[in-house]
Amino acid sequence: MVSAADRVQNPGMTSVWLDQRPPSRARRTDQPAGLDREKIVAASVRLLDAEGLDKFSMRRLAAELGVTAMSLYWYVDTKNDLLELALDSVHSEIRIPHEDAHWHDRIRQLTAQCRELIVRHVWVAHLAGHFLNIGPHARALSNAVLDVIRATGLPLERQAGALAAVFQFVYGFGTIEGHFAQRSANAGLTQEEYYQQSMSAVRGQPGFDQMIESSERLMDARGGDTVEEMRNRDFTYALDLLIAGIEAIREQDRKGPGGRESSRGAE
Repeated sequence: MVSAADRVQNPGMTSVWLDQRPPSRARRTDQPAGLDREKIVAASVRLLDAEGLDKFSMRRLAAELGVTAMSLYWYVDTKNDLLELALDSVHSEIRIPHEDAHWHDRIRQLTAQCRELIVRHVWVAHLAGHFLNIGPHARALSNAVLDVIRATGLPLERQAGALAAVFQFVYGFGTIEGHFAQRSANAGLTQEEYYQQSMSAVRGQPGFDQMIESSERLMDARGGDTVEEMRNRDFTYALDLLIAGIEAIREQDRKGPGGRESSRGAE
């Protein structure tokens, strides 16, 4: 276990999940009734969704809960602890696929849900690289991801690369998608309106003609009447490519370097 003081001195090992302190302390007589860590975390998620990470503060959260900022420190040591708790809590929204399902179906379910999570909670992608992500819900997701990668049948030495290809793609795709949706909403526009205004601003500018023309041909070819439909087609096709790549590499490894089926693959 790591104490709060240890975490301050060793930021590389910082995690609220390594803290010795129990999830909540006994309430003092001057503490607000009905306040607990779970309610604070839930309010943090709502505030992060509504106002974003940059505007999040303990003082703003306390005002939202109708308590003093010092009341919150009775349940967490730092704002970072609270952000880490919020990050893990939203991972509970992901439903883990049944392990008996085909790995194709499991990987599609997990990637779709991870994408939706990142778009729904834009701040998640930013925080994911700042913490160890070892809370109970994050661990459940990690175990499910590792299980489905093992189920692909790839050799052990290739599994880390496959995991990175699939899930780093999802994080990148979802992060860009989430930021675009957020920019559109902040501008008071639909995503289609924001996109059309952006294209209109660029179209006709010196040096952009070739890029615009190529981009429009590409979008016409892929189909879809809305930004969301086009994006869903892109996501599905990209994931198809990754799954096909995993299948091809597995078949290649099974046959061996000479193109013949290896004794390992024939068993």
